[in-house]
Amino acid sequence: MLLAPRAFRPTLGCMDVPGILHADLDAFYAAVAVLEDPGLAGKPVAVGAGVVLSCTYEAKEYGVRGGMRTVDAKALCPNLIVVDGTFGAYTDYSKTVFSIFESYTPLVEPLSIDEAFMDVTGSVHLLGSPAHIARSIREDVKNQTGLAVSIGVTARKFLSKIASQVAKPDGLIVVLPGEEKAFLHPLSASYLWGVGPVTKKRLNQLGIRTIGDIADTPLDALVAMVGGAAGNHLHALANNKDSRPVERARNAKSVSAQSAMRAERRSMDDLMPVLLRLTDRVASRLRDKDRSARTITVRVRFGDLSSVTRSETLHTPTASTAAMVALERRLLQKVLDEYPKHEITLLSVAAAGLGVDEPIQLAFGVSDDAVGGGTPQEIASSALDESVDELRRRFGKDILTHGSDLLSGRTTHTDGLSEVMRRDT
Repeated sequence: MLLAPRAFRPTLGCMDVPGILHADLDAFYAAVAVLEDPGLAGKPVAVGAGVVLSCTYEAKEYGVRGGMRTVDAKALCPNLIVVDGTFGAYTDYSKTVFSIFESYTPLVEPLSIDEAFMDVTGSVHLLGSPAHIARSIREDVKNQTGLAVSIGVTARKFLSKIASQVAKPDGLIVVLPGEEKAFLHPLSASYLWGVGPVTKKRLNQLGIRTIGDIADTPLDALVAMVGGAAGNHLHALANNKDSRPVERARNAKSVSAQSAMRAERRSMDDLMPVLLRLTDRVASRLRDKDRSARTITVRVRFGDLSSVTRSETLHTPTASTAAMVALERRLLQKVLDEYPKHEITLLSVAAAGLGVDEPIQLAFGVSDDAVGGGTPQEIASSALDESVDELRRRFGKDILTHGSDLLSGRTTHTDGLSEVMRRDT
């Protein structure tokens, strides 16, 4: 299905149109939950514990949105079905989708687990026009995974991303060269990168509601309204200026995992099982990519949506689960000591300062409680990490789990866990 305003009907056979695609899986986490449990089909469903990660379009009709507290979501939609996410299923579906993208072009730039840019300009002579390629990708994703993907096709990255947003749900929009401003300018200013709720409210108060309004505002006036960097950025996009190419290879800067949870006061004993699962994901991902990290960060979000971050840089990089847990526990305890009465809704761990993982060498002159690469503790645990990784490669990620999960009756990662490998922007 091709969705496009009447003024933007493309000639699908046109071969010389630059083809930058932005593909965005529709309500990804919720869609996977429905595929894993077909009994949820057609019902208002939200994925997450404490905070909504994603929701079905049936839930969105009630006003439920991602990032909303589940208690607020249930107030809007009393019959809302809240389910926990299964991390392994998300990654499996994502890998299948990205393999489809890469079968059409090597120029795939991931943005997250469920969206990516693609430059198909070099593929048109073999595979047809960019619009035809986009239709084929949508069909392949649907046939191989059951997921719906919305795609925008234009000559510029930011415009393709906007087009895919407008195309939702389950649509395709193609904007040809020369028609960009006619497509872009009637849209709400909130479609532009950098226009969040605060900036949108500020612009609206000044009578600026559409992208066309931004384009028509003198640059110096816009800078006075929102600041230099934001003003220049928004003015350029509103006038269809974006020369960034699709970049296939970008160095990963950090790996993180987070878990949303119901708002409660929590002790270290409560949080340790979650911390272990998150660290297990991050550390195993580092080892799988032959990377190690020098800076470890713990972030805690509270019930009032404020958050606090604590981090520490190691003397040598590590990819050891045990070493990371030891440091993270120390950082987390600092947060709990400083904010003893706060309800916690999210725990996140991140590993940054990534480098190529090298064989561990014994570090001399370190204290017995030191954490990081080369410590006696890490060397002792490295054999365990290798054994765990090998077993999971052979028999699947769920072949081994933590004892705390078994004691609580939990055998899968069902706590709204999500993971990101962040890259240069």
